[in-house]
Amino acid sequence: MGFGIAAGIDTNAVQWQGRNRKAPDPAENRTGCAGPCRLNADQLQSAAFVARSLADGNRLRILLLLSGGKQSVSAIVEALGVSQPLVSHHLKELKRALLVTVERAEPFVYYELADERILGVIRTLGAVATDLLSARKTF
Repeated sequence: MGFGIAAGIDTNAVQWQGRNRKAPDPAENRTGCAGPCRLNADQLQSAAFVARSLADGNRLRILLLLSGGKQSVSAIVEALGVSQPLVSHHLKELKRALLVTVERAEPFVYYELADERILGVIRTLGAVATDLLSARKTF
C-alpha cells in the first residue's frame, strides 16, 4: 500500500508568512507537487482509508500521546481523561488502519505508533485547518 499523499511536503519547515511551513517554490503549486498532483486509484483509496481513521479528535489525541513512546491502555485513559471503553474503541480503529501496533505483556497491552510519518500528516492537517478557518468569515 503506498501512501504518497504526503509526497513533497517538508515538515521540517521554515517560517513563512508567520506560519510554520515551507516557503513556496515557484516550480511547485500549492499542493507541493510540480504540476498537478496525481495519485492512482489504489493510492486514493488508501489515503481515504487513513483519512477516515484520523477523522476523530480522540484518535488524534491518542496518536499525539503515542508520539512520546509506547503507552498502556490505562496510561492513555488517564492522560486523556476519557473512559476505558472509549479508548479501546479508538485504539481498535487505529489498529485496523495500521496506524498503531500492539504489544501484549500480561496483564498489560501496550500501543505505539506504527509509522511516525503520520505525525507530519497531523501537523500539516492542523496547519491547513488553522489557515482555512482563520480566513473564514461566516460559519
